[in-house]
Amino acid sequence: MRRILLSYILFSSFCFSQENDTLNVIRKIDSLQDLHKKERTKLIDDVVITGTIKPMSRSKSPVAVEIYTSKFFQKNPTPNIFEAIAMVNGVKPQLNCSVCNTGDIHINGLEGPYTMILIDGMPIVSSLSTVYGLSGIPNSLIDRIEVVKGPASSLYGSEAMGGVINIITKNALSAPKLSVDIMTTTWNENSLDLSTKFNFGKKAASILSLNYFNFNEKIDQNKDNFTDAALQNRISVFNKWNFQRKENRLGSFALRYLYEDRFGGEMQWDRSYRGSNEVYGESIYTNRVEAFGVYQLPIKEQVIAQFSYNYHDQNSFYGSNPYLATQKVAFLQTYWDKSLGNHDLIVGATFKKTFYDDNTPGTLSSDGLLNEPMKSPIFGAFIQDQWEINEKNTLLLGYRFDYDKIHHSVHSPRFAWKFSPNPYHTLRLNFGTGFRVVNLFTEDHAALTGSREVVIRSDLKPERSINGNLNYIWKIPVADRLINLDASAFYTYFSNKIVGDFDSEPDKIIYDNLLGYGVSRGLALNIDYSFSFPLIVNLGVTYLDVYQKFDGENEKIQQLHAPKWSGTYSLTYKFPGDFTIDFTGQFYGPMRLPVLPNDYRPEYSPLYSLANIQVSKSFKSGFEVYCGIKNVFNFTPNDPLMRPFDPFDKNVNDPINNPNHYTFDTTYGYAPMQRIRGFLGVKYNLK
Repeated sequence: MRRILLSYILFSSFCFSQENDTLNVIRKIDSLQDLHKKERTKLIDDVVITGTIKPMSRSKSPVAVEIYTSKFFQKNPTPNIFEAIAMVNGVKPQLNCSVCNTGDIHINGLEGPYTMILIDGMPIVSSLSTVYGLSGIPNSLIDRIEVVKGPASSLYGSEAMGGVINIITKNALSAPKLSVDIMTTTWNENSLDLSTKFNFGKKAASILSLNYFNFNEKIDQNKDNFTDAALQNRISVFNKWNFQRKENRLGSFALRYLYEDRFGGEMQWDRSYRGSNEVYGESIYTNRVEAFGVYQLPIKEQVIAQFSYNYHDQNSFYGSNPYLATQKVAFLQTYWDKSLGNHDLIVGATFKKTFYDDNTPGTLSSDGLLNEPMKSPIFGAFIQDQWEINEKNTLLLGYRFDYDKIHHSVHSPRFAWKFSPNPYHTLRLNFGTGFRVVNLFTEDHAALTGSREVVIRSDLKPERSINGNLNYIWKIPVADRLINLDASAFYTYFSNKIVGDFDSEPDKIIYDNLLGYGVSRGLALNIDYSFSFPLIVNLGVTYLDVYQKFDGENEKIQQLHAPKWSGTYSLTYKFPGDFTIDFTGQFYGPMRLPVLPNDYRPEYSPLYSLANIQVSKSFKSGFEVYCGIKNVFNFTPNDPLMRPFDPFDKNVNDPINNPNHYTFDTTYGYAPMQRIRGFLGVKYNLK
C-alpha cells in the first residue's frame, strides 16, 4: 500500500506540472552516518517518463535515462535545440552540408535517421523534418530533455533504433507569467524568445511563445567565395494548453508553427539566381505545422490517449536542382496503465500514417509516367511489465508487434534489470531488439534530385538490431558531498541494413539489404562533483567503434563522422552576488570523412575542441545579463568545399587544370565554419 501511495504521489505531481523545478534534482541525503548504519536514504529523485512511457522516480527506473534541465543548456546559450544538444556526452549534432549547414543528431556514432526526437513523448520530428526541423525548436520551450541511448523500438517503434531524445516542454500551469530572452553576437546573429502565460480560472492555463532568429550577414573569412555560415530568417510560434482535471488526470494540447528561409552559397548570390546555373546557392523555404496532445479518460482505470500530427512543406533549390517535398505524419497511441501487486503493467496500441510526395523519381510509378506519393500506415501493439521483485531488484519485460504493408510483421522484445544493493551503487542491464522501416526518399533526397531510375532490388526487409547496454552508477562519498560516476558499455549488432548503390549503374539508384552486418560498440563515462567551495564540474568521455563489414571480406569500414574519442566538459563557478562563470565545450578525436578518389584532403579529421565561456549576473528583480565568447580556441575545418570556384562542374573534365576529375563537393565539413565570436544577452522572468 505504501509503494502504491508513493507511485500515486509521483504520478500526480507529474500530471500537475512537468515544469515544476521541485521535480528536478532534489538529491538530499539526510545523513551519511545514518546511511552507513541503516544502508538507506531519504531520496526525492528526478521523475522520468521516457524509459518506460510512464512517470516514475529515476532511481526506480530499470532503464538508464539521462536528464538535462533547461538551466543546464543555459550555460552555453544557443538559439535552438540542434546546437544545444552538443553538451550531452555521446550525442553529436552532425553538420551534413558545408553550404546550407543542415544536419542531424548522432547518438553513440549512429546516423541521424536512427535517432527518434520526441516532443512531450510524441514523435514529432522524423524523416524529412530531421533535415531542417531540428534547428527550428527553440530552447525557450524546454522544461527538460530526457535521453535514452540504445534501441527503444519496443516502446516507440520504428526510428527509435539508436536512441530517443524526448524534449519535454514547459507546463502552462506553472510557467512564468512573462519570460524574455534577447541575444546577439558579433556576427550579427540575433535571437528573441518571448513567452507569456494566461490563466483561465483555476482549471486551465495557456502559454504563448514566440521565437525569432535572424542571421543575414554574408561572411567569408576563409576566402573561398562561399558563406561560412548559412543565412537564416526563422520564426516559431508555440501555444500550449494545460488543464487541471479531477483526480489529477492528464490533459494538454499544443500547437506550433515554423517558417524558415535559409540560404548558403556564393557571396554574389541573390534571389534572382534562385534555381539558376550561373551563381551557386542553396535556398530552402520551410513551412511546418505541429499539433500534439494527451488526454486521460475520465474512468476509474488509467487509460491515456495521445496524438500528434505534423505537416512539413519544403521548397528548395540546390544550385539548379529543385527539391519540392511535402510530408504529413499522423500518430495515435492509447495505453492502459495498471498496477497489480508488485507489477506495473502497460498495454497499448498505436497507429501511424505517413504521406510523402516530392518531385524526384522516388515518387514516380514504375513506368515513370504517374506520380505516386508514398502512403505508409503502420499498426502497432505493445505490452510491458515492470516487476519490483524487492527493494534491490527490479525486472522489466516488454514486447512490441508492428505491421507494415511493405515489411509486414515486425517483433521487438525488450528486457531490463536493475540491481541496487544500497544507495551508493546501481547496476542496470538492458537488452533489446530494434527495427527501422526506412523512408528511402526522405533520407537520400539530395541524391534523388537528378534523373536516375530508382530500383528496389528485392523485397526489402526492415533493418534490425540486437542491443545490449550495461550501466553502472556509483555515488562516492567525499566528506559531506558525493562524486557521481555514471559508466556505460554498449554493443549493437545491425543486420538487413538498407543501403543505396549509386555506383554500379550511373543512371540508377539500386536499393537492397546489406550483405553483411554493422556494429556500434563503445564505452561512456560521466563524472560530476560539487566542491565545498562554489565550483561544479561535469566531465564526460565516450569511446566509439562503429563499422560495417561485408560478407566474405575481412576489412572493416568505419562509419563516417563517428570519432573514436569524444567528450564534453562543463565548469561552473558561482561568486557572491549571483555572479557566475561557465566554461563549457566538446572535444572530438579523428573521424573518417567522405573523401573523393585521389582527394588531396585528409581522410580523417584532426583532434579539435569547441569551447565557450559565459559570464552572467542575476538580479532579484528577475533580470539576468550574460555575455561571453564562443569557439574560444578559434577552430574551423580546412578545405570544407571541393572546387568552390566551379560549383556547377562546368570544367570538371579539364585534363590540364583538373587531371583527377574532382567534382564540387559539400559533404566534407565536420564542424562549424564560424570562428571565434562574442555574444551578449538579457533575460527577464516574471513569476
